[in-house]
Amino acid sequence: MPAPRSSLRVAFDFSSSVPGVWHADVLGAGQQQVLPTGFAQLDAQLPGGGWPVGALSEVLQPLAGLHEWQLVLPALGQATARRAGAVVVVAPPCEPFGQALQAQGLLPERLCVVRADSAKAALWAAEQALRCGDVLAVLAWLPQAQPAALRRLQLAAAQQRQLLWVFRPDSAAPQASPALLRLLVQGLAMPGEAAAPPGMQVQILKRRGPPLVQGLDLPGCHPRLAQVLLAQAERRRAAQGVASAWVASRNGASAQAPGLLRERPALAGRAEGRGHALDRAAIALVR
Repeated sequence: MPAPRSSLRVAFDFSSSVPGVWHADVLGAGQQQVLPTGFAQLDAQLPGGGWPVGALSEVLQPLAGLHEWQLVLPALGQATARRAGAVVVVAPPCEPFGQALQAQGLLPERLCVVRADSAKAALWAAEQALRCGDVLAVLAWLPQAQPAALRRLQLAAAQQRQLLWVFRPDSAAPQASPALLRLLVQGLAMPGEAAAPPGMQVQILKRRGPPLVQGLDLPGCHPRLAQVLLAQAERRRAAQGVASAWVASRNGASAQAPGLLRERPALAGRAEGRGHALDRAAIALVR
């Protein structure tokens, strides 16, 4: 009936004004502070238009160490340019490359890398960093973290209004998570050319809003590096074209060589049916 349906909609509109409550069919921006990701395509699909500040963002991927930095570096460059504070990196799978980070606006001296001997130690280090007022952001690789531990990190980040990214394997996707934002990142082969700059596909597993069925295709490297890789790929294609033409011409000459050799008179003193070392040199000259 029309009347009850209208009254229900009014009730929902009223509840949407309550902090932390939103319609399931729209992005729930609310009063959540955000930081733009640096990817306009991704910002358009995130509540508020960026990474949530003072909340847990969980990033899942098949293999650690591939796309984390490229995904978060644009935002980290903005954050460190605006505010003081350290960027604490807990248990990274690979040593951060300072020059590459600096090229995208993150000075190496702002980094504090923490090595952990165990999963428990890594979790403890991440939680202590979040409780420090001099820390701007925390990036933690916690493949074995349980929902209760992630909840503690979420609360600690909310108290200090810090940026928090936790990186875990994609096998954790079926598990419950207190993260405000949850993404799945996978490598993406750019169409048409295997040597083209790498890309990454981002699937939004959890956000305040409707589910996003289709993934987002984002660049997997810095634009300037992409230009260099494209130039290298173009040079390789040109070199391969020259090499293919040379091989084809050589193969054509080889196909004609046996007939030419049969028409040549036999070398004096050579027994019929027997080869000679000088014959190999002659064949090489014909080819």
